[in-house]
Amino acid sequence: MTLRVAIVGSASSGKTTLAQALAARYGSVWVPEYLREFVETRERVPAEEDQLPIAQTQLAREDLAATRAGRFLFCDTTPLMTLVYSLHYFGRVDTGLAALAASRRYDVTLLCAPDIPWVPEGLVREPEDQSAAVNAILAEELAARAIPFVRIHGPLEERLRQVEQVLGR
Repeated sequence: MTLRVAIVGSASSGKTTLAQALAARYGSVWVPEYLREFVETRERVPAEEDQLPIAQTQLAREDLAATRAGRFLFCDTTPLMTLVYSLHYFGRVDTGLAALAASRRYDVTLLCAPDIPWVPEGLVREPEDQSAAVNAILAEELAARAIPFVRIHGPLEERLRQVEQVLGR
């Protein structure tokens, strides 16, 4: 049985780097964040009506990757993060997105602390650091949904050691 590991956190908190490193360390696969591809291929930031299709595509890719995964599947973001960004940017959440976020459960949730230097990244990332606001919404959503999580912080090697404490070797 493959355990799904959700990696969540604000932009520039090291989710992608951690997902890649964990997949390499555990000899498994990781699911890249579809939002990045969306922005790069369409050359625009997503609108409110894009949020549900983005989350649906993320989950479809996650399900496909699960067929190739070993003991763990490392998911660089989840529909919950799409929901959090919908709340942050649009002040509301589409009912379909809310249902999708509620329907997907993960075996382990890793919350990446925003303790890595924030770097703007064109259209993929905000022109200013929004970590505090996004993390406040994320904390509220994790609590409201009673989703247990492990806060991961520090440089990559320290983060990998912290995850090993949770997942084992």
